Amino acid sequence: MTETEVRNKYEEITKTLIDKNLTITTMESCTAGLISSLITDTEGSSQVLKGAFVTYSNEAKIMQNVPAETIDKYGVYSEETAKEMAKACKNTYAADIGVGVTGTMGNIDPSNNDSVPGEVYFAIADKETLSSEHVSLSPRDSRYLYKLSVADIIADKLLEILRGCSE
Repeated sequence: MTETEVRNKYEEITKTLIDKNLTITTMESCTAGLISSLITDTEGSSQVLKGAFVTYSNEAKIMQNVPAETIDKYGVYSEETAKEMAKACKNTYAADIGVGVTGTMGNIDPSNNDSVPGEVYFAIADKETLSSEHVSLSPRDSRYLYKLSVADIIADKLLEILRGCSE
């Protein structure tokens, strides 16, 4: 995976969203807004990206309608929390697709005892489904490469969903 390959995937995602007249939003923690940034690198993205949240802290997630009970019960780094993130941003912006992503990049998070470096959870909510995945990343040379790797994995899932999506 190269940065150019990831950028090309997001260009395809954005153009497909435009062509299908669909909207998207994200609530990103460990990727810190990279996914929404990649979406906006394509001309016309303002038609499809309704808004995005970077919720790096637990408090920020809770402020954006991720239930504190979910974080308390399952941990901030969990498929359940990623699902709540995807649903919350989708609902807040009344978007067709919501993406939630949470995880630990490279080092242990001293604020959360469920932190395991390289463990990432993401979820995608669309009109009919709410899917989630867990990925374990091998060590990367930088935090940016961790983020880019996660963005790449999510791009593949978004493309799979969009290719199967009717107007």
